[in-house]
Amino acid sequence: MSTRAEILRMLSDGAFHSGTDLGKKLGITRAAVCKNIRRLTQSGLDVHRVTGRGYKLDAPLTLLNRTRILKHLGAAAADFRDRLHVLDETDSTNRHLAELIAPAKTLNGITCLTEAQSGGRGRRGRAWVATPYHNLMCSMAWQFPGGPGLVSGLSLAAGLAVLQALEEYGVDDAGLKWPNDVLWDGRKLAGLLADVQGESAGPTQVILGVGVNGYIGREDAERIDQPWVDLRNILGKTADRNRLAALVMRHLRSMFQEFAAKGFAPFREAWSSRHLYHGRRVRLIQGDREFLGTVEGIDENGGLIVRHANGKQVFHSGEISVRAAG
Repeated sequence: MSTRAEILRMLSDGAFHSGTDLGKKLGITRAAVCKNIRRLTQSGLDVHRVTGRGYKLDAPLTLLNRTRILKHLGAAAADFRDRLHVLDETDSTNRHLAELIAPAKTLNGITCLTEAQSGGRGRRGRAWVATPYHNLMCSMAWQFPGGPGLVSGLSLAAGLAVLQALEEYGVDDAGLKWPNDVLWDGRKLAGLLADVQGESAGPTQVILGVGVNGYIGREDAERIDQPWVDLRNILGKTADRNRLAALVMRHLRSMFQEFAAKGFAPFREAWSSRHLYHGRRVRLIQGDREFLGTVEGIDENGGLIVRHANGKQVFHSGEISVRAAG
C-alpha cells in the first residue's frame, strides 16, 4: 500500500489526525505527510487542515477492502477469490482487465475495482466523472462462445442487474433509462459501458464497466453536464462500498450466467417494468439525427421501439430524453 493510501486509511474515520502523529506511525517526516495530503486534495478529496488539531476528511469514507468484499460475497466468494483485483488507481478498469486477460482466454467473472480512475469513459465518448475513494468503479469480463450478435441486449440486462443490486442495498424508487442508465428522481445514479470484441463466428469477449455515484465532490460536480445524484444524497450517509461492490458483483455474475444460457429473453419483462420512459414522448438522438416519438417498449434484442410520424421504428443505438414542451 502506498504512503498516500496509508494516510487516507488513517483519515478515513473522519476524525482529526495531527501531521506529527501521522508521520510517526508511517515513519516519515511532517513534510512528507504534507506532500501526500496535497496529492490527496489534488485527486478531489476534501481534506481540512486546522492549526493545532491536524487533518480531517470532510466526511468519513469506507475504503475498498478485498477481504471485506469477499466476506460480503458469502457463498459466492469462492468464485471470485482468484479473480478479484482491487487497485488504488488506474486509468480505466475496463482497460486494466483487457490488458490482464489479453494473453489468455477470458476468466469468466474476473473483476477489477479501483479507488481512483483517470480515464473512465461513459457513453457517446463522454468522460465518466467520479470523485476518488467515494464511488464504485468496477469492471467484469465474460466470454461467450458465439459471435457478437448473440450478446444483443446484454447491456440492458446488466443495467437491470445493477438496479437490483442497488435495490438490495436499500435504494428505493430508482429506475432504468434505455439503454443502460440507472436514474433516481430523474437524475443519473449509475451508468454502464460494454466493450465487446469478437469474430462473427465467436468467441466474443465482453468487458462490462459499471460506475455508481457514492459521493460527488464539489469540483467534480461542476464537470458533469447532466442531472446526477449520489448515494449520500439518497440515503443520507456514506455508502459501504465493500458491501455494494459485493452486491453488484453477485448480481452481474448471475446475469452473465443466465444470459449465456438463455439470452435476453428472461430479462425483457423485468427490464420493461422498470423503464422510466415507457409510454412517454421522447427525443431520440443518433449522431446528428433526431427522432420524436412515443416509446412503446423494447424488442427481443433490447432495441427501443418508438412510434413516430412515419410509423414504428426500432433503435439499437442512440440516446433518449423527454421531449421539450411545445
